[in-house]
Amino acid sequence: MKKIIIITFLLIAVQINAQNAIEWDGKYQIQLSDFQSKSTQIGNVSSNSLQTASALNFSIQMSNVEFMFTKNFNSKVSSTFKRESASLIATDTITAERMMKFAQYDFDLSELYARKLRKDLYVNKGTFSDISFLQPLYDAIQKEYVEEHGEASKKSNLGQKEDILKKLNDDVLIRIQELSDFCKTCKPPKKKK
Repeated sequence: MKKIIIITFLLIAVQINAQNAIEWDGKYQIQLSDFQSKSTQIGNVSSNSLQTASALNFSIQMSNVEFMFTKNFNSKVSSTFKRESASLIATDTITAERMMKFAQYDFDLSELYARKLRKDLYVNKGTFSDISFLQPLYDAIQKEYVEEHGEASKKSNLGQKEDILKKLNDDVLIRIQELSDFCKTCKPPKKKK
């Protein structure tokens, strides 16, 4: 009997609904209307809050034999933004728009770390690797992602320092391009012997 391996790693544990989730494609830009949580409010509040709802997802379903001989997991790793989980509370429209730009930064950042994970999986997966090699790679990427997100949040004051946020986001987009072989639909080049 075939054993089936099912693994799902989520940065944010939220069910993905096809109409609710936006998958990163490099073109879509987050809009204020994408913050569909009931708690979203602009104006008539005394503080600001943001839940970006960007997530790095990794999910595979295959037999042990398929897993042993699979090297490219690019299609199994995705970066999504979940509208119904995204919440933005802002004192005014200008603050809200700046926070929305921070949410876009975070969405781009999640794609950068999705690509880093795809690359790590590709580089570290041996022909007879067992499934246990996945968890340490995912944990390291998740830790790095959370740390970079936190630093950007502090440096840009959740996007209120627009010039700093722009520099941070430009850097993330350059780093995404540097990992162009590890987009979701890409096939990484084989190592030369």
